[in-house]
Amino acid sequence: MRQAVHSLTIETNGKGLVPIDRPVLHWVAEQGIETGLLTLWCRHTSASLTVQENASPEVLTDIARYFDTIAPEAPGRYTHDDEGPDDMPAHLRTMLTQTQLSIPVADGRPVLGTWQGLYLFEHRRRPHRRTVVLHLLGE
Repeated sequence: MRQAVHSLTIETNGKGLVPIDRPVLHWVAEQGIETGLLTLWCRHTSASLTVQENASPEVLTDIARYFDTIAPEAPGRYTHDDEGPDDMPAHLRTMLTQTQLSIPVADGRPVLGTWQGLYLFEHRRRPHRRTVVLHLLGE
């Protein structure tokens, strides 16, 4: 049994879903582990991770719009606004999504469906530099 750990730095342009498939798939392939479990961990409380459709950009637009309705930026609505009106909504959106993903690895690749992509979901308006930690365990 072997394991490997790596940190990815993801630059965001503000709110939205950022595809992270390429660097994740590349790193997993480099490890030479054929069968195992990949864990992705987002080290932030205002960004999250998700597996989502990668074929239609409209899906990503609709997801972002949906989150704008369930956790809106509304000045005066939230007590916590230390970093501006998008601060608390970003925390709520992270709480409603995931900061960790576990994906089986078979034949040296994460087992994703045909239309599944990996995304960092940035919940803040400003661009950020986000860290996603990858942990691969297997043989």
